[in-house]
Amino acid sequence: MLEKLHIKNVAVIEELEIDFKKGFNVLTGETGAGKSIIIDSLNFVLGEKADKELIRTGAETAEVTAVFSVHDKETEDGLVDLDVRIDEEGCILINRSFSLEGKSSCKVNGRTSTVGVLKSIAALLVDVHGQHDNQSLLNPSRHLEMLDRLCYDRIGEHREKLENRYKGYKKTCKALEDISGSDDDRQAKIDMYNFQIEEIDNAKLQIGEEERLNEQRIMAGNSAKIRRSTSEALDLLSRNQSGNADDCISGAIKNISVLAEVDAAKEEMLDTLENISAQLSDIISSLRSYEDTLDGEPANIDEIESRLDVIYNLKKKYGKTIDEILKYAKDTREKLEFMKNSEDMIMEYNMRKEADERVMRRIAAEISEIRKEVAGGVAEKVEKILEELGMINAIFKISVTDKETVDATGTDFVEFLCAPNVGEDVKSLSKIASGGEMSRVMLALKVVLAEVDNIETFIFDEIDTGISGRTAQRVAHKIAKIAEYHQILCITHLPQIAAMADTHFVISKKTEGDRTVVDVKELKESDIKEELARLIGGAEITETTLAAAEDMRIQANKSKQK
Repeated sequence: MLEKLHIKNVAVIEELEIDFKKGFNVLTGETGAGKSIIIDSLNFVLGEKADKELIRTGAETAEVTAVFSVHDKETEDGLVDLDVRIDEEGCILINRSFSLEGKSSCKVNGRTSTVGVLKSIAALLVDVHGQHDNQSLLNPSRHLEMLDRLCYDRIGEHREKLENRYKGYKKTCKALEDISGSDDDRQAKIDMYNFQIEEIDNAKLQIGEEERLNEQRIMAGNSAKIRRSTSEALDLLSRNQSGNADDCISGAIKNISVLAEVDAAKEEMLDTLENISAQLSDIISSLRSYEDTLDGEPANIDEIESRLDVIYNLKKKYGKTIDEILKYAKDTREKLEFMKNSEDMIMEYNMRKEADERVMRRIAAEISEIRKEVAGGVAEKVEKILEELGMINAIFKISVTDKETVDATGTDFVEFLCAPNVGEDVKSLSKIASGGEMSRVMLALKVVLAEVDNIETFIFDEIDTGISGRTAQRVAHKIAKIAEYHQILCITHLPQIAAMADTHFVISKKTEGDRTVVDVKELKESDIKEELARLIGGAEITETTLAAAEDMRIQANKSKQK
């Protein structure tokens, strides 16, 4: 439910915070006091379109924050699906701002969000009467679920079986689509698999080949330099007839050996030099072997580049490495083998699909029968309430028709229809023209659905359009009935409705200096009588209107206790 609404710099509201309560919340006030601005602010924070007219004169940005507590498990699951999680106190915080530059900022629990997500959240939390695009009851796509809630005790088990069977059915359809399709599609896949395998096989790839080719490319590009450097190094170390490192070190060893015979301190020097001689011999041997490998023709750089191009092109298609390319070929062979031998499996999947559909249609038929039976009873209840609300000749119907296809909900298309007046054909709720008629039809539906509707907060803006007197009193009783199961926020001018409130707020407007300021006050029981008297008699409050107000409040409290 809506716990708190904070409004800043919206229209004539500089800054305002309202703490709403459970049950029936009423907002009253003089015409133009700012009641509708509060609903507009709530619509804004829940994703409705904004424009610069929203921003208070002199301010740069309008901002609204709403705190909702969530008590319904299904609503919580729906929020999780939107990646919105309630906090440890069971609440979510929504903030939205709009600047003069036209920039809008949306945040949910401190995380940046989008207007689309806000609207999805709003559909789970709030039902606003007066804004058709937010009203769940005007959306035929929700009518089936609402009807099912009313008969869940009878169809719940059937729905669960149908949903489980439908999941299996979809998996079978997906598997069948993967391996069959049309004959042309199937042959196209076989041709494609054959081509891919042949292309990889013809390349005769080897593990580590790319690395070796890259080394050869470096060598081929520097072959002259490598040959020259290798030869010169060997000349200096061992092949120069006039003097080379190997001969020089050998001569030095002979002379130091003589020194070591007469001076023991030179033995360590002799050992070191002999080690150097041995290491030099190893280096000379390695260089000679390396030189021998250079005696043949240098690698053809064009051939190397051509081979690397083949590997590069295969990597673009089938994998980042030769290992991945070879694995792709192996997997494709398995797919090809499966495709060639899938006739039996296609037959099996088709039989399974047909069996699933037969079972689903049988279950759907049972569900449809229950829906039609319950729909008639619900329609009668709604018509009875409409009669109590002054729409004596109204016809309400829940249409349950066959949509031919079967899915997780069955085979039914459900829509709520109404003919408010004699001689009219039943039609979609969204096509009811009269605001007063619409208000009463919506109210009647909400009364019937109150116990099963999981939306926690209902907002009635202009619910009293076109009604008065005894009808207004009946409307008030019906709203109070809904408030037993849901939080109600209702803006009204009618004392009959206001008298039934559990919590009463008065919106007032006053001038401070050269600016208009809007204020909201939660009335104590002792103040409610005076506000009801104002609604009864207008600007002038008399002893008569006060007495009438007191009696109206007493009767309202008595009726709620029944």
